[in-house]
Amino acid sequence: MAKIPKVVLLIESSRASGRALLSGIAEYSHHQGPWSFLWEPGGLEKARSLLKAGDADGIILRDVKGVEKILAHGLPAVVVGHRQTEMSGWVNVVTDSPAIGRMGAEHLLGCGFQHFAFCSFERTPGESNTWSKIRETHFAERIRAAGFAAAHFELAASTANWSRELQQLSRWLAALPKPLGLMACNDDCSQRVMEACKLAGLTVPDAVGVIGVDNDEVICDLTDPPMSSIAINFKRAGYEAAQALDQLMKRVKSVPPRITAQASHIVARRSTDFVAAADPYLAKALRFIRDQGRNLVAVDDVARAAGLSRRALEKRFRTFLERSILAEIRRVHTDQIARVLVETDLPVNQIAELHGFDNPQHFARYFRAGKKVTPLAYRQVFGSKHARPRRSQNGDSFSQTGV
Repeated sequence: MAKIPKVVLLIESSRASGRALLSGIAEYSHHQGPWSFLWEPGGLEKARSLLKAGDADGIILRDVKGVEKILAHGLPAVVVGHRQTEMSGWVNVVTDSPAIGRMGAEHLLGCGFQHFAFCSFERTPGESNTWSKIRETHFAERIRAAGFAAAHFELAASTANWSRELQQLSRWLAALPKPLGLMACNDDCSQRVMEACKLAGLTVPDAVGVIGVDNDEVICDLTDPPMSSIAINFKRAGYEAAQALDQLMKRVKSVPPRITAQASHIVARRSTDFVAAADPYLAKALRFIRDQGRNLVAVDDVARAAGLSRRALEKRFRTFLERSILAEIRRVHTDQIARVLVETDLPVNQIAELHGFDNPQHFARYFRAGKKVTPLAYRQVFGSKHARPRRSQNGDSFSQTGV
């Protein structure tokens, strides 16, 4: 009888990202295992006793304080990054922070904001925290490319002096020009920003629009109004982390040193439900496009909804958003399609029909023009690792349509 590998998991379950990682690891075990798991969310001290007893074959862990002592046991390991840069000599799980920063900027620009800011946590001793800095850098670069500037504020990672920190943050927010589009490095940071807005008497999203990262639904729903956030496919990253560990335990030599948790889409909630209030015609047009996100609408329909001639409205779009009305329609429509591809297992052909396409090939070309990949390829990258194509009533695989 083959030995069942024992795998130690030092992954927290208090946040959605950790639960998704664990779910992906479990999925791999169900398909490729079985494995026996020694899950210890309570801390490294309990884990050390397991490792000293030699009662483990591999480990997947966060790069928490003391991670070096754990890795010194020499077990095959995958390190999920948070505190520092990638650890040389080990397989690392990282987030696509450059894409995350750009996505946040694009979302706030698309809302019509012209003043911007980024909020992050300051580094603590022993932490490089480069993921936050990378997100800020790429956010600011995209904002500058659009002709604007972005302010920056660093919060203390600890809540020991939270009352004083909240006062400082609220004063900083109050002093910035409005309306302000603000991205925070993650949902925890965004939640603090939302509390500071309340203290400063700043209405969200009319005065400050806020978007976070991780799409932790519990945190996003704790805020008032609910908070927009960038979703990251941690479940797939967990699956791929387990796959890499399996290869390490089997002594496979060519194991990729990096696993990237991809940012899949933006979950827009009321914290960024703002549309260019400074220009009422543009606001009406953007609101109409957003409300019709599932439908194929024409430029003339948008102009009628805005109460302005097509030519005059087009000029406003190019002046304030630096893109055409048609480009904005396609951007919003494509983002809506992407969200359905990732969040559901509906057949691609059915998604095409729901979004106004009779021809699957036309749907594929339309989506690819916006996302640079076909709908099926997008789902394969950002969806569940084991998402399989549904079959039509005549038995043909929908993946054979090329979409």
